Amino acid sequence: MISVQPLGKKPVLLSLSDLSGLSIASVAPLFSVAAAGSIMLSLAGADIIWAVLAIATPFILSSWLFRMLNQHYPNTGASYHWSRRILGFGISRYQSWILMMAYFWSIPPIIIPAAEESLALVGVTAPPSWLVIIVSGAWIGLSAGLLLRGSKTVAQLTKIFMVLEFIAIIIFAIGGVLHWRTLPGNHVTPSWHGFVIAMVVGATIVDGWEIDSYAAEEADYPQKTPGMGGVVGAFMVLAFYLTIFPLMLHSVSLAQLVKNPDVLITWAQALSPHQFRWAIVPIVASTAGSLWLTTFILSKALYAMARDRILPRFFVMKNSAQSPTWTIVVPLVLGWTIVSLQLLVASLASVFNLVLSTAGFFLILEFLFDSLSAAVFLTRIHHHGLHGITHQHRGLQIISYVTTTWFAVVISIFLIYGPAAIGRSIDALVAIMLAGGIIFTFWRFEGRWRGYHVFNPETRELTIEDGEDL
Repeated sequence: MISVQPLGKKPVLLSLSDLSGLSIASVAPLFSVAAAGSIMLSLAGADIIWAVLAIATPFILSSWLFRMLNQHYPNTGASYHWSRRILGFGISRYQSWILMMAYFWSIPPIIIPAAEESLALVGVTAPPSWLVIIVSGAWIGLSAGLLLRGSKTVAQLTKIFMVLEFIAIIIFAIGGVLHWRTLPGNHVTPSWHGFVIAMVVGATIVDGWEIDSYAAEEADYPQKTPGMGGVVGAFMVLAFYLTIFPLMLHSVSLAQLVKNPDVLITWAQALSPHQFRWAIVPIVASTAGSLWLTTFILSKALYAMARDRILPRFFVMKNSAQSPTWTIVVPLVLGWTIVSLQLLVASLASVFNLVLSTAGFFLILEFLFDSLSAAVFLTRIHHHGLHGITHQHRGLQIISYVTTTWFAVVISIFLIYGPAAIGRSIDALVAIMLAGGIIFTFWRFEGRWRGYHVFNPETRELTIEDGEDL
Protein backbone atom coordinates (compact mmCIF):
# COMPACT_ATOMS: atom_id res chain seq x y z
CA MET A 1 0.00 0.00 0.00
CA ILE A 2 1.70 3.19 -1.13
CA SER A 3 -0.72 6.10 -0.75
CA VAL A 4 -4.15 7.24 0.34
CA GLN A 5 -6.35 9.56 -1.72
CA PRO A 6 -9.64 11.23 -0.75
CA LEU A 7 -12.38 10.93 -3.34
CA GLY A 8 -12.61 14.70 -3.64
CA LYS A 9 -15.95 16.45 -3.58
CA LYS A 10 -18.48 14.27 -1.76
CA PRO A 11 -21.02 12.86 -4.24
CA VAL A 12 -24.75 12.84 -3.60
CA LEU A 13 -25.27 9.31 -2.30
CA LEU A 14 -27.60 6.73 -3.84
CA SER A 15 -30.15 4.87 -1.71
CA LEU A 16 -31.33 1.27 -2.15
CA SER A 17 -34.39 2.69 -3.91
CA ASP A 18 -32.14 4.52 -6.37
CA LEU A 19 -29.99 1.45 -7.00
CA SER A 20 -32.98 -0.88 -7.42
CA GLY A 21 -34.58 1.57 -9.85
CA LEU A 22 -31.38 1.72 -11.88
CA SER A 23 -31.10 -2.08 -11.92
CA ILE A 24 -34.67 -2.65 -13.07
CA ALA A 25 -34.67 0.15 -15.63
CA SER A 26 -31.26 -0.77 -17.02
CA VAL A 27 -32.62 -4.09 -18.28
CA ALA A 28 -35.20 -2.01 -20.19
CA PRO A 29 -37.77 -4.83 -20.51
CA LEU A 30 -40.02 -3.09 -23.06
CA PHE A 31 -37.13 -2.05 -25.30
CA SER A 32 -35.54 -5.49 -24.94
CA VAL A 33 -38.69 -7.28 -26.07
CA ALA A 34 -39.27 -4.78 -28.88
CA ALA A 35 -35.69 -5.09 -30.15
CA ALA A 36 -34.93 -8.78 -29.63
CA GLY A 37 -38.36 -10.39 -29.45
CA SER A 38 -38.76 -11.02 -33.19
CA ILE A 39 -35.36 -12.65 -33.69
CA MET A 40 -35.72 -14.73 -30.52
CA LEU A 41 -39.17 -15.94 -31.59
CA SER A 42 -37.86 -16.84 -35.04
CA LEU A 43 -35.09 -18.90 -33.40
CA ALA A 44 -36.92 -20.47 -30.46
CA GLY A 45 -40.58 -20.26 -31.45
CA ALA A 46 -43.00 -20.92 -28.61
CA ASP A 47 -40.08 -22.28 -26.60
CA ILE A 48 -38.84 -18.71 -26.17
CA ILE A 49 -40.05 -18.91 -22.57
CA TRP A 50 -37.70 -21.82 -21.90
CA ALA A 51 -34.87 -20.07 -23.74
CA VAL A 52 -35.29 -16.98 -21.57
CA LEU A 53 -35.48 -19.11 -18.43
CA ALA A 54 -32.38 -21.09 -19.46
CA ILE A 55 -30.25 -17.95 -19.84
CA ALA A 56 -31.89 -15.94 -17.06
CA THR A 57 -31.26 -18.62 -14.43
CA PRO A 58 -27.44 -18.27 -14.37
CA PHE A 59 -27.81 -14.48 -14.54
CA ILE A 60 -30.10 -14.49 -11.50
CA LEU A 61 -27.71 -16.79 -9.65
CA SER A 62 -24.91 -14.42 -10.64
CA SER A 63 -26.76 -11.53 -9.03
CA TRP A 64 -26.13 -13.16 -5.64
CA LEU A 65 -22.45 -13.53 -6.51
CA PHE A 66 -22.32 -9.84 -7.43
CA ARG A 67 -23.88 -8.98 -4.06
CA MET A 68 -21.25 -11.05 -2.24
CA LEU A 69 -18.38 -9.50 -4.21
CA ASN A 70 -19.77 -6.04 -3.52
CA GLN A 71 -19.85 -6.79 0.20
CA HIS A 72 -16.16 -7.64 0.13
CA TYR A 73 -14.81 -5.36 -2.62
CA PRO A 74 -17.12 -2.40 -3.37
CA ASN A 75 -15.59 -0.45 -6.25
CA THR A 76 -16.77 1.59 -9.21
CA GLY A 77 -14.85 -0.81 -11.48
CA ALA A 78 -16.97 -3.75 -10.22
CA SER A 79 -16.22 -6.70 -12.54
CA TYR A 80 -12.86 -5.35 -13.64
CA HIS A 81 -11.78 -4.58 -10.08
CA TRP A 82 -12.84 -7.97 -8.71
CA SER A 83 -10.88 -9.71 -11.43
CA ARG A 84 -7.86 -7.48 -10.71
CA ARG A 85 -7.84 -8.39 -7.03
CA ILE A 86 -8.74 -12.07 -7.37
CA LEU A 87 -7.49 -13.34 -10.74
CA GLY A 88 -4.50 -11.02 -11.12
CA PHE A 89 -3.09 -8.34 -13.37
CA GLY A 90 -2.99 -10.14 -16.73
CA ILE A 91 -6.41 -11.80 -16.59
CA SER A 92 -8.07 -8.60 -15.37
CA ARG A 93 -6.64 -6.68 -18.31
CA TYR A 94 -8.06 -9.25 -20.68
CA GLN A 95 -11.41 -9.16 -18.91
CA SER A 96 -11.44 -5.38 -19.20
CA TRP A 97 -11.29 -5.85 -22.98
CA ILE A 98 -14.20 -8.31 -22.84
CA LEU A 99 -16.15 -5.82 -20.72
CA MET A 100 -15.55 -3.03 -23.24
CA MET A 101 -16.65 -5.25 -26.15
CA ALA A 102 -19.78 -6.36 -24.29
CA TYR A 103 -21.07 -2.93 -23.30
CA PHE A 104 -19.77 -0.74 -26.10
CA TRP A 105 -21.23 -2.92 -28.85
CA SER A 106 -24.53 -2.89 -26.95
CA ILE A 107 -24.83 0.89 -27.46
CA PRO A 108 -25.23 1.27 -31.28
CA PRO A 109 -28.19 -1.18 -31.44
CA ILE A 110 -30.00 1.10 -28.98
CA ILE A 111 -29.30 4.38 -30.80
CA ILE A 112 -31.12 3.61 -34.08
CA PRO A 113 -34.33 2.31 -32.42
CA ALA A 114 -34.37 5.37 -30.14
CA ALA A 115 -34.39 7.61 -33.22
CA GLU A 116 -36.79 5.54 -35.30
CA GLU A 117 -39.31 5.10 -32.48
CA SER A 118 -39.20 8.82 -31.69
CA LEU A 119 -39.94 9.61 -35.34
CA ALA A 120 -42.71 6.99 -35.45
CA LEU A 121 -44.27 8.72 -32.47
CA VAL A 122 -44.78 11.85 -34.57
CA GLY A 123 -45.96 9.90 -37.62
CA VAL A 124 -42.71 9.52 -39.60
CA THR A 125 -42.70 5.78 -40.29
CA ALA A 126 -40.08 5.51 -43.04
CA PRO A 127 -37.52 8.24 -42.24
CA PRO A 128 -34.53 8.93 -44.48
CA SER A 129 -31.10 8.04 -43.11
CA TRP A 130 -30.07 11.65 -42.57
CA LEU A 131 -33.10 12.29 -40.36
CA VAL A 132 -32.42 9.18 -38.27
CA ILE A 133 -28.82 10.38 -37.81
CA ILE A 134 -29.96 13.81 -36.65
CA VAL A 135 -32.53 12.46 -34.19
CA SER A 136 -30.10 9.84 -32.89
CA GLY A 137 -27.60 12.67 -32.38
CA ALA A 138 -30.21 14.45 -30.28
CA TRP A 139 -30.63 11.34 -28.10
CA ILE A 140 -26.85 11.10 -27.77
CA GLY A 141 -26.72 14.72 -26.62
CA LEU A 142 -29.58 14.20 -24.15
CA SER A 143 -27.97 11.06 -22.71
CA ALA A 144 -24.58 12.73 -22.36
CA GLY A 145 -26.13 15.79 -20.72
CA LEU A 146 -28.04 13.67 -18.22
CA LEU A 147 -25.06 11.47 -17.32
CA LEU A 148 -22.82 14.50 -16.87
CA ARG A 149 -25.23 15.88 -14.25
CA GLY A 150 -24.37 13.03 -11.90
CA SER A 151 -25.63 9.63 -10.80
CA LYS A 152 -28.34 10.96 -8.47
CA THR A 153 -29.97 12.91 -11.30
CA VAL A 154 -29.75 9.85 -13.53
CA ALA A 155 -31.40 7.70 -10.84
CA GLN A 156 -34.22 10.18 -10.23
CA LEU A 157 -35.13 10.65 -13.91
CA THR A 158 -34.78 6.93 -14.56
CA LYS A 159 -37.36 6.14 -11.86
CA ILE A 160 -39.86 8.43 -13.59
CA PHE A 161 -39.31 6.62 -16.90
CA MET A 162 -39.56 3.28 -15.09
CA VAL A 163 -42.99 4.13 -13.70
CA LEU A 164 -44.19 4.87 -17.24
CA GLU A 165 -42.78 1.51 -18.35
CA PHE A 166 -44.51 -0.33 -15.49
CA ILE A 167 -47.86 1.24 -16.35
CA ALA A 168 -47.45 0.08 -19.94
CA ILE A 169 -46.53 -3.45 -18.80
CA ILE A 170 -49.69 -3.62 -16.68
CA ILE A 171 -51.82 -2.45 -19.64
CA PHE A 172 -50.22 -5.03 -21.92
CA ALA A 173 -50.82 -7.75 -19.32
CA ILE A 174 -54.49 -6.84 -18.87
CA GLY A 175 -54.96 -6.72 -22.64
CA GLY A 176 -53.26 -10.09 -23.01
CA VAL A 177 -55.52 -11.70 -20.41
CA LEU A 178 -58.65 -10.27 -22.04
CA HIS A 179 -57.56 -11.50 -25.50
CA TRP A 180 -56.29 -14.92 -24.34
CA ARG A 181 -56.92 -17.66 -26.90
CA THR A 182 -55.32 -20.86 -28.12
CA LEU A 183 -53.34 -20.51 -31.36
CA PRO A 184 -52.30 -24.00 -32.61
CA GLY A 185 -49.62 -22.66 -34.96
CA ASN A 186 -47.78 -21.09 -32.03
CA HIS A 187 -46.49 -24.42 -30.72
CA VAL A 188 -43.87 -25.25 -33.35
CA THR A 189 -40.80 -26.98 -31.92
CA PRO A 190 -37.58 -25.12 -32.89
CA SER A 191 -34.24 -26.63 -33.84
CA TRP A 192 -31.72 -27.25 -31.08
CA HIS A 193 -29.19 -24.79 -32.46
CA GLY A 194 -31.90 -22.15 -32.91
CA PHE A 195 -32.88 -22.55 -29.27
CA VAL A 196 -29.27 -22.10 -28.09
CA ILE A 197 -28.67 -19.04 -30.27
CA ALA A 198 -31.91 -17.59 -28.86
CA MET A 199 -30.38 -18.06 -25.41
CA VAL A 200 -27.30 -16.06 -26.44
CA VAL A 201 -29.47 -13.30 -27.90
CA GLY A 202 -31.46 -13.50 -24.68
CA ALA A 203 -28.37 -12.45 -22.74
CA THR A 204 -28.95 -8.93 -24.06
CA ILE A 205 -32.45 -8.82 -22.53
CA VAL A 206 -31.63 -10.20 -19.07
CA ASP A 207 -28.49 -8.19 -18.28
CA GLY A 208 -28.30 -4.61 -17.01
CA TRP A 209 -29.32 -5.29 -13.40
CA GLU A 210 -25.59 -5.27 -12.51
CA ILE A 211 -25.49 -1.47 -12.90
CA ASP A 212 -25.77 -0.93 -9.14
CA SER A 213 -22.38 -2.62 -8.66
CA TYR A 214 -20.78 0.11 -10.78
CA ALA A 215 -22.34 2.73 -8.50
CA ALA A 216 -20.87 1.17 -5.34
CA GLU A 217 -18.67 4.14 -4.45
CA GLU A 218 -21.72 6.42 -4.60
CA ALA A 219 -24.02 4.19 -2.53
CA ASP A 220 -25.11 5.32 0.92
CA TYR A 221 -24.14 1.90 2.35
CA PRO A 222 -21.40 0.58 0.02
CA GLN A 223 -21.20 -2.88 1.63
CA LYS A 224 -24.96 -3.43 1.91
CA THR A 225 -26.99 -1.90 -0.89
CA PRO A 226 -24.86 -2.44 -4.05
CA GLY A 227 -25.69 -5.90 -5.33
CA MET A 228 -29.03 -5.99 -3.49
CA GLY A 229 -30.55 -3.70 -6.10
CA GLY A 230 -29.24 -6.08 -8.76
CA VAL A 231 -30.92 -9.06 -7.12
CA VAL A 232 -34.24 -7.19 -7.03
CA GLY A 233 -33.85 -6.10 -10.66
CA ALA A 234 -32.93 -9.57 -11.91
CA PHE A 235 -35.95 -11.25 -10.31
CA MET A 236 -38.44 -8.56 -11.34
CA VAL A 237 -37.35 -8.59 -14.96
CA LEU A 238 -37.55 -12.38 -15.19
CA ALA A 239 -41.07 -12.20 -13.76
CA PHE A 240 -41.93 -9.67 -16.47
CA TYR A 241 -40.68 -11.89 -19.31
CA LEU A 242 -42.39 -15.00 -17.93
CA THR A 243 -45.64 -13.03 -17.88
CA ILE A 244 -45.44 -11.12 -21.16
CA PHE A 245 -44.27 -13.81 -23.58
CA PRO A 246 -47.03 -16.36 -22.75
CA LEU A 247 -49.68 -13.64 -22.98
CA MET A 248 -48.25 -12.45 -26.29
CA LEU A 249 -48.19 -15.95 -27.78
CA HIS A 250 -51.83 -16.44 -26.82
CA SER A 251 -52.90 -13.17 -28.42
CA VAL A 252 -51.02 -13.05 -31.74
CA SER A 253 -49.92 -15.76 -34.14
CA LEU A 254 -46.25 -16.69 -34.13
CA ALA A 255 -46.03 -16.13 -37.89
CA GLN A 256 -47.30 -12.57 -37.51
CA LEU A 257 -44.89 -11.80 -34.66
CA VAL A 258 -41.86 -13.16 -36.52
CA LYS A 259 -42.46 -11.22 -39.74
CA ASN A 260 -42.61 -7.85 -37.94
CA PRO A 261 -39.41 -6.37 -36.42
CA ASP A 262 -41.17 -4.90 -33.36
CA VAL A 263 -43.29 -7.53 -31.63
CA LEU A 264 -44.66 -5.10 -29.04
CA ILE A 265 -46.17 -2.82 -31.68
CA THR A 266 -47.57 -5.89 -33.44
CA TRP A 267 -49.08 -7.07 -30.17
CA ALA A 268 -50.45 -3.62 -29.33
CA GLN A 269 -52.06 -3.44 -32.78
CA ALA A 270 -53.73 -6.81 -32.17
CA LEU A 271 -55.00 -5.69 -28.77
CA SER A 272 -56.21 -2.27 -29.90
CA PRO A 273 -56.18 -1.85 -33.71
CA HIS A 274 -57.18 1.83 -33.64
CA GLN A 275 -55.10 3.03 -30.69
CA PHE A 276 -51.95 0.91 -30.86
CA ARG A 277 -49.62 3.89 -31.29
CA TRP A 278 -49.86 4.60 -27.55
CA ALA A 279 -47.42 1.71 -27.08
CA ILE A 280 -44.64 3.71 -28.74
CA VAL A 281 -44.44 6.17 -25.82
CA PRO A 282 -43.29 3.72 -23.12
CA ILE A 283 -41.06 1.92 -25.65
CA VAL A 284 -39.30 5.21 -26.38
CA ALA A 285 -38.92 5.81 -22.63
CA SER A 286 -37.52 2.31 -22.14
CA THR A 287 -35.13 2.72 -25.08
CA ALA A 288 -33.86 6.07 -23.85
CA GLY A 289 -33.23 4.68 -20.39
CA SER A 290 -31.37 1.72 -21.86
CA LEU A 291 -29.12 4.09 -23.83
CA TRP A 292 -27.92 6.20 -20.94
CA LEU A 293 -27.81 3.35 -18.40
CA THR A 294 -25.71 1.11 -20.66
CA THR A 295 -23.38 4.06 -21.11
CA PHE A 296 -23.43 4.58 -17.33
CA ILE A 297 -22.05 1.06 -16.76
CA LEU A 298 -19.39 1.44 -19.44
CA SER A 299 -18.35 4.91 -18.26
CA LYS A 300 -17.81 3.75 -14.67
CA ALA A 301 -15.79 0.73 -15.78
CA LEU A 302 -13.64 2.82 -18.14
CA TYR A 303 -13.03 5.35 -15.37
CA ALA A 304 -11.83 2.62 -12.99
CA MET A 305 -9.55 1.22 -15.69
CA ALA A 306 -8.06 4.64 -16.40
CA ARG A 307 -7.66 5.25 -12.67
CA ASP A 308 -5.59 2.06 -12.54
CA ARG A 309 -3.66 3.22 -15.63
CA ILE A 310 -4.65 0.54 -18.10
CA LEU A 311 -6.39 3.23 -20.17
CA PRO A 312 -5.15 6.77 -20.94
CA ARG A 313 -5.24 9.03 -17.89
CA PHE A 314 -7.42 11.72 -19.47
CA PHE A 315 -10.37 9.38 -18.92
CA VAL A 316 -10.02 10.05 -15.18
CA MET A 317 -11.15 13.66 -15.47
CA LYS A 318 -14.39 14.45 -13.61
CA ASN A 319 -16.67 17.46 -13.79
CA SER A 320 -18.19 19.39 -10.89
CA ALA A 321 -20.97 16.77 -10.57
CA GLN A 322 -18.30 14.09 -10.06
CA SER A 323 -19.15 12.44 -13.38
CA PRO A 324 -16.27 11.05 -15.49
CA THR A 325 -16.56 13.40 -18.47
CA TRP A 326 -14.62 11.64 -21.21
CA THR A 327 -15.70 8.10 -20.38
CA ILE A 328 -19.26 9.32 -20.99
CA VAL A 329 -18.69 11.46 -24.07
CA VAL A 330 -16.27 9.24 -26.00
CA PRO A 331 -18.37 6.00 -26.07
CA LEU A 332 -21.53 7.93 -27.01
CA VAL A 333 -19.82 9.84 -29.82
CA LEU A 334 -18.15 6.68 -31.11
CA GLY A 335 -21.48 4.86 -31.00
CA TRP A 336 -23.18 7.65 -32.94
CA THR A 337 -20.35 7.66 -35.49
CA ILE A 338 -20.74 3.92 -36.07
CA VAL A 339 -24.50 4.30 -36.48
CA SER A 340 -23.99 7.14 -38.97
CA LEU A 341 -21.58 5.05 -41.04
CA GLN A 342 -23.92 2.10 -40.84
CA LEU A 343 -26.77 4.18 -42.26
CA LEU A 344 -24.81 6.15 -44.86
CA VAL A 345 -22.37 3.57 -46.24
CA ALA A 346 -24.24 0.53 -47.51
CA SER A 347 -21.10 -1.61 -47.84
CA LEU A 348 -20.37 -1.19 -44.13
CA ALA A 349 -23.88 -2.00 -42.90
CA SER A 350 -23.49 -5.79 -43.06
CA VAL A 351 -20.08 -5.63 -41.36
CA PHE A 352 -21.39 -3.55 -38.48
CA ASN A 353 -24.50 -5.73 -38.17
CA LEU A 354 -22.27 -8.78 -37.76
CA VAL A 355 -20.09 -7.04 -35.18
CA LEU A 356 -23.13 -5.84 -33.24
CA SER A 357 -24.46 -9.40 -33.15
CA THR A 358 -21.48 -10.38 -30.97
CA ALA A 359 -22.71 -8.29 -28.01
CA GLY A 360 -24.62 -11.21 -26.49
CA PHE A 361 -21.58 -13.48 -26.77
CA PHE A 362 -19.32 -10.99 -25.01
CA LEU A 363 -21.92 -10.31 -22.30
CA ILE A 364 -22.03 -14.03 -21.46
CA LEU A 365 -18.22 -14.20 -21.58
CA GLU A 366 -18.05 -11.22 -19.21
CA PHE A 367 -20.35 -12.95 -16.74
CA LEU A 368 -18.29 -16.12 -17.11
CA PHE A 369 -15.24 -14.17 -15.89
CA ASP A 370 -17.29 -12.77 -13.00
CA SER A 371 -18.42 -16.26 -11.98
CA LEU A 372 -14.82 -17.46 -12.22
CA SER A 373 -13.69 -14.60 -9.97
CA ALA A 374 -16.35 -15.55 -7.43
CA ALA A 375 -15.42 -19.24 -7.65
CA VAL A 376 -11.72 -18.56 -7.07
CA PHE A 377 -12.48 -16.13 -4.26
CA LEU A 378 -14.90 -18.45 -2.49
CA THR A 379 -12.67 -21.47 -2.84
CA ARG A 380 -10.11 -19.71 -0.65
CA ILE A 381 -10.75 -19.35 3.08
CA HIS A 382 -10.85 -15.62 3.61
CA HIS A 383 -11.08 -13.26 6.57
CA HIS A 384 -12.90 -9.99 6.30
CA GLY A 385 -13.92 -7.34 8.79
CA LEU A 386 -17.49 -7.48 7.56
CA HIS A 387 -17.94 -10.81 9.34
CA GLY A 388 -15.05 -10.71 11.78
CA ILE A 389 -14.35 -14.45 11.43
CA THR A 390 -12.67 -16.78 8.98
CA HIS A 391 -15.45 -18.07 6.80
CA GLN A 392 -16.67 -19.42 3.49
CA HIS A 393 -20.01 -19.02 1.74
CA ARG A 394 -20.72 -22.67 0.88
CA GLY A 395 -23.98 -22.06 -0.96
CA LEU A 396 -22.54 -19.24 -3.04
CA GLN A 397 -19.45 -21.33 -3.71
CA ILE A 398 -21.61 -24.02 -5.31
CA ILE A 399 -23.51 -21.37 -7.25
CA SER A 400 -20.25 -19.95 -8.60
CA TYR A 401 -19.25 -23.40 -9.91
CA VAL A 402 -22.67 -23.89 -11.50
CA THR A 403 -22.76 -20.49 -13.24
CA THR A 404 -19.16 -20.78 -14.46
CA THR A 405 -19.95 -24.13 -16.04
CA TRP A 406 -23.33 -22.96 -17.37
CA PHE A 407 -21.91 -19.89 -19.12
CA ALA A 408 -18.98 -21.88 -20.51
CA VAL A 409 -21.33 -24.47 -22.03
CA VAL A 410 -23.54 -21.79 -23.63
CA ILE A 411 -20.51 -20.05 -25.13
CA SER A 412 -19.17 -23.33 -26.51
CA ILE A 413 -22.47 -24.23 -28.13
CA PHE A 414 -22.75 -20.74 -29.59
CA LEU A 415 -19.37 -21.12 -31.29
CA ILE A 416 -20.52 -24.44 -32.77
CA TYR A 417 -23.96 -23.40 -34.00
CA GLY A 418 -23.51 -19.62 -34.37
CA PRO A 419 -22.37 -19.70 -38.03
CA ALA A 420 -25.51 -21.58 -39.09
CA ALA A 421 -27.88 -19.20 -37.29
CA ILE A 422 -26.13 -15.83 -37.64
CA GLY A 423 -23.56 -16.03 -40.43
CA ARG A 424 -20.60 -18.10 -41.51
CA SER A 425 -18.17 -15.34 -40.56
CA ILE A 426 -19.29 -14.99 -36.94
CA ASP A 427 -16.71 -17.39 -35.47
CA ALA A 428 -13.86 -15.73 -37.39
CA LEU A 429 -15.02 -12.31 -36.24
CA VAL A 430 -15.24 -13.45 -32.62
CA ALA A 431 -11.72 -14.91 -32.91
CA ILE A 432 -10.37 -11.60 -34.25
CA MET A 433 -12.05 -9.64 -31.45
CA LEU A 434 -10.72 -12.05 -28.83
CA ALA A 435 -7.24 -11.75 -30.33
CA GLY A 436 -7.59 -7.99 -29.98
CA GLY A 437 -7.94 -8.59 -26.25
CA ILE A 438 -4.56 -10.34 -26.17
CA ILE A 439 -2.93 -7.32 -27.82
CA PHE A 440 -4.68 -5.01 -25.35
CA THR A 441 -3.49 -7.15 -22.43
CA PHE A 442 0.15 -6.52 -23.28
CA TRP A 443 -0.25 -2.87 -24.33
CA ARG A 444 1.23 -0.50 -21.77
CA PHE A 445 -0.31 2.96 -21.35
CA GLU A 446 1.63 3.74 -18.17
CA GLY A 447 4.86 1.78 -18.42
CA ARG A 448 4.91 -1.20 -16.07
CA TRP A 449 2.82 0.30 -13.24
CA ARG A 450 0.74 -2.50 -11.71
CA GLY A 451 -1.08 -0.74 -8.89
CA TYR A 452 -4.83 -0.54 -8.40
CA HIS A 453 -7.23 1.57 -6.36
CA VAL A 454 -9.15 0.15 -3.42
CA PHE A 455 -12.24 1.93 -2.08
CA ASN A 456 -12.61 2.08 1.70
CA PRO A 457 -16.38 2.04 2.40
CA GLU A 458 -15.96 3.40 5.93
CA THR A 459 -13.77 6.45 5.21
CA ARG A 460 -14.75 6.78 1.52
CA GLU A 461 -11.08 7.12 0.66
CA LEU A 462 -9.07 5.38 -2.03
CA THR A 463 -5.91 3.49 -1.22
CA ILE A 464 -3.47 2.53 -3.94
CA GLU A 465 -2.27 -1.04 -3.58
CA ASP A 466 1.18 -1.88 -4.87
CA GLY A 467 0.00 -4.43 -7.39
CA GLU A 468 0.82 -7.63 -5.54
CA ASP A 469 -1.87 -10.14 -6.42
CA LEU A 470 -3.78 -12.01 -3.70
